Amino acid sequence: MALFVRFAGSRPVVQLTSVRVAGCRFQSTQQELDTSSKHVDDEEFRVLNFKQVRAQRVARRKMNKTEVPPPRSQQMATDQDWGAVWPGPKSFVPASVPLPLRQGYVSKKYQIPPGKFANAELMKIPNFLHLTPPVIKKQCEALKQFCTPWPKGLETEERMRASFPVEVVTSDYCHALPTIRNPLSRIVTVQLRVDTLGLDRHAKDKFLRLVGERYCAESGVLTLVTDRCPLKQQNYDYAMYLLTALYHESNVTEPWEDSKSEADMELYEFGRNRAKVSAEGILNWGKKEGEGKEEAPAAYAGVVEQLFNEGENEYNVQKYKEQTLALLGLSK
Repeated sequence: MALFVRFAGSRPVVQLTSVRVAGCRFQSTQQELDTSSKHVDDEEFRVLNFKQVRAQRVARRKMNKTEVPPPRSQQMATDQDWGAVWPGPKSFVPASVPLPLRQGYVSKKYQIPPGKFANAELMKIPNFLHLTPPVIKKQCEALKQFCTPWPKGLETEERMRASFPVEVVTSDYCHALPTIRNPLSRIVTVQLRVDTLGLDRHAKDKFLRLVGERYCAESGVLTLVTDRCPLKQQNYDYAMYLLTALYHESNVTEPWEDSKSEADMELYEFGRNRAKVSAEGILNWGKKEGEGKEEAPAAYAGVVEQLFNEGENEYNVQKYKEQTLALLGLSK
């Protein structure tokens, strides 16, 4: 007898055939086959699946979502104290600002800029939301106790300029850079009216020659700009040093300046030239030595100096003509 096992689908089927061995013959019966087949069917055949089947899926665990409260800006009262919400300078917080702010670049033509939530443009720039008018007024009231009364005698702008002739101009910049120090903030500008220095004619002439183009003849203001030092305070000290050095150097009279001749003078002076002698000779023509002599009028001396120092133009020539006719007694 031989036993053969064949597979039909996923179930094994046992087939028993009879053979003749040494004169003996064995033949399986139908009952034995039915019993063997029933035993095979009752056994559990475990299947190995590499692909997931719906029936074998594990139920996912339900995630409990936390309820997010609404932004603070929606719960703010209209009469709240803004100084308590935004007491000082800080980065932009969209949930604390009850304003529909928008900022950013849009690629399309009629598209509105991005809103305030998750907006990097609003967070990376400095803001002045803490400097509102009510907060500034409140801070000023708190600082009044440390202030002194305004000095008497400085009620007008003219009096202040007379008492404080030097004006210092500096600049501070607020920008978004890795460093808070701006290179342009080191520049210091000092302005001063030259007439307030009390210089005489010689000192003023020398002072103006030393400063050169830094002096404006129309306004009479001297402007010194210093920017060679890295710090603002250093440039201010250097400007004060320049102003002090210019003042003292202008009042110094060198020994060789007393020996200057008429040709060496920087400006034309009526009292040191032949024009004065000629004008007084015309006025005193025919007078004897004992009689009083007249001096050249100041108006005539002024137009002569103006004609030589400023050059010939229509206005200066006309003034010179009028004063000359008056000197000669020919004016109508």
